[in-house]
Amino acid sequence: MAYNSGRARWYLAEIVTETRMVNEHENVVHNNLILIRAISAEEAYEKTMAHGREMEETYQSPEGETVTVLFRGLSDPNVIQDELEDGAEIAYEEMLDMSEEDILEMLQPKDEIGVFQPDEPKTEERSYT
Repeated sequence: MAYNSGRARWYLAEIVTETRMVNEHENVVHNNLILIRAISAEEAYEKTMAHGREMEETYQSPEGETVTVLFRGLSDPNVIQDELEDGAEIAYEEMLDMSEEDILEMLQPKDEIGVFQPDEPKTEERSYT
C-alpha cells in the first residue's frame, strides 16, 4: 500500500479471485480493482477482505458443470491521496531508465483501446458464466 498522509479516505484495492471448473486443469484468475472508502488503512484492509470473501461462490455453468470462484487475497492495494473528482489521480507507477522503444510499447492508438472495441462475446472453449 502506498504512503498514507492520514488524510486519505479512499483506497484502490486489488482483489484476486480464481475461477475453476470441475474436471478442468485450466483456471481463470481475475484481478478486480475496487474502490474502498475508509478512515484508515486497517479499515480499508478489513473492508477489502470482506468484499473478497463475498465474491466466493459455486454455481452451474450453462453446460451444467460446477464452477467455483475462490477469493485468493489482495494484490498491491493503494491509497488515493486526491479527492475523487474529474482528473483525480487514482494510482501511478514509476519506471526508471526507460528507452524510447519501451515508452512507445506502452502507448496504444485509440482504435486498439479496449473501451472502443465492440462489445462482442469472447470465443472460448468453456463458459464460466
